[in-house]
Amino acid sequence: MQQSNGYIIVFSVILTVVLGLLLSGTSQVLGPMQREAEALDKKKQILGAVISAEEIDAMAPEEVNEYYNSRISSIVVDINGKEVTEQDGASVTAETVDIGKNYKRPAEERLYPVFIFHEEGNPEAVESYVFPLYGAGLWDAIWGYMALETDMNTVGGITLAHAGETPGLGARITEGEVQNRYVGKKIYNDSGELVAIEMQKGEGKDYSSDPHKVDGMSGATITANGVNAMVENYLGHYQAYIDSKKSNQAVAAAN
Repeated sequence: MQQSNGYIIVFSVILTVVLGLLLSGTSQVLGPMQREAEALDKKKQILGAVISAEEIDAMAPEEVNEYYNSRISSIVVDINGKEVTEQDGASVTAETVDIGKNYKRPAEERLYPVFIFHEEGNPEAVESYVFPLYGAGLWDAIWGYMALETDMNTVGGITLAHAGETPGLGARITEGEVQNRYVGKKIYNDSGELVAIEMQKGEGKDYSSDPHKVDGMSGATITANGVNAMVENYLGHYQAYIDSKKSNQAVAAAN
């Protein structure tokens, strides 16, 4: 039997409302689980700059959280290296700062989290400082975390991630073999200038004697350039904080 236009319209409206309620309910149920998974992944990436991927992979989620809470403290600073506790009238913590959203702000208005890795069983002793990075690759966003040893110059480790780089090419930035090339490199030259670290074009050359260069990735020059710009920019944004720590260390050593 042919239905009237009114019936069809009413049926469509009811169906739309029911589906909307179902989707809303699903979002309410899955939302907290999704946020928890994102927080766990972020902790793994931060820890990946200071301990091996094998150690992290061997941990259950609750063990990751326990290890993170026992070894990591954090603060938020501005581009001048001063600690920040609120923005736009709301309190902020390093764990809740969205680096991607902050990236859309002018550099001088962004929040800059600092994650501090402490010695096991000694929360007063620092092993390294971990700094978030964010930038643009060939196709989409790239990001990561770089750990500096307490000299605030030597790279202790780095994790890199991407939203859409080419598999087998730019996407190789997530591979341990590529990330390990940064370990032991220096971000300051002998004159005390911040020069960061530059991934080179092409692959297969030995840069072990150059403290500021790492081997590149074949066929992924644009992604490598994006990583270089990201590392240079964010180390520059953190330079005031890094220099303040270096200065404090120099004063302590003098005394």
